[in-house]
Amino acid sequence: MKRKIAVVTTSRADYSHLYWPLRDLAAHPEVDLQLIAMASHLSPSFGATIQEMEKDGFTIAGRIECLLSSDTDIGMAKTIGIAVQSLADLLGQLRPDLLLLIADRYEMLAPASVALALRIPIAHIEGGEISEGAIDDAVRNALTKMSHIHFTSTHNARNRVIAMGEEPWRVHRAGAPSLDHLRRSTLLDRPQLESRLGIDLTEAPILVACHPVTLRRDTTDEADALYTAVEKVTGTVLFCYPNADAGSHRLIQRAKDFLSRRGSGRIFVNLDAVTYWSLLRHVQMLVGNSSSGIMETASFALPTVNVGSRQKGRERAKNVLDADPNPRDISEKIIQAQSETFRVSLNGMENPYGDGHAAGRIVRVLTEAPLGDKLLIKRAAELPA
Repeated sequence: MKRKIAVVTTSRADYSHLYWPLRDLAAHPEVDLQLIAMASHLSPSFGATIQEMEKDGFTIAGRIECLLSSDTDIGMAKTIGIAVQSLADLLGQLRPDLLLLIADRYEMLAPASVALALRIPIAHIEGGEISEGAIDDAVRNALTKMSHIHFTSTHNARNRVIAMGEEPWRVHRAGAPSLDHLRRSTLLDRPQLESRLGIDLTEAPILVACHPVTLRRDTTDEADALYTAVEKVTGTVLFCYPNADAGSHRLIQRAKDFLSRRGSGRIFVNLDAVTYWSLLRHVQMLVGNSSSGIMETASFALPTVNVGSRQKGRERAKNVLDADPNPRDISEKIIQAQSETFRVSLNGMENPYGDGHAAGRIVRVLTEAPLGDKLLIKRAAELPA
């Protein structure tokens, strides 16, 4: 019998990371892939990206409508509850042999909780990392302790998961699967990218990716400094939509107001993985607080100004300049990122998050891992004498 592996994706961002593992699982002769789409994937406000998955040829085994049209932390909490109820029925019906989850989105707590109650083993990608300024950090650690197989992006992350008490044989350093796009996807050249996006890239723009900082009482207050600093930038500024967190609506409106005043630039509701990666090759820098600025820009030696506390503690390569959330420091770091001296210093740098072979490692473990009690029953680490 084929091994039934269910995979949950909740947003355009994690689908980009999961694309090549999904491709390899779908092509594996001994795997029955059950793809579950939920949350912002089904939201027209965030691009209804479930259509992208269907366009890519994936069959959707389950659609979970759970994202409230809200801009508050209460809406986030209710989204988790709605997702739990719907997933209990779906996973109870599918009964996969394994459930694959990724990263640290708050709504991932729902499938993990349901799988735990249904005795479905969980595999988790990108555990062991740190992002002190967001609830993502606690979510990620909770998912680690609820999971039975772990795929970390870095060696330090693997050591951290083992330090949390997970048995070493369960923890595999696979690398970040998003980096597989650089090796396996055909990226767009500049004319192709300009045609697809309808923009002129003759002069490289600045790309801004700013998300709510979900551990702060005001989740958008660090954005004030970022927008003040970016106002001083000459040239084209492009924006990516924020995550569907409390405060996202306010950040979307701020970006739209900025572009209206500027009279140029664009905000992208959703960029597919190939288009996004291609864009990273043709911008002059990334500014904001996205994990993409830490994990992915290093593959292009792209200068990145990381603002504020959201990614505090996460491993970073030397292309990342950390800025305090005040306009002066952000402006100084933008000027430094634009300097030829800084750009030359990045020649030959490596990305600590992997080599573009993550999907193969992940699929091999998922298809060979023992099932049943050997996987479900975790042995606690012995305490030091």
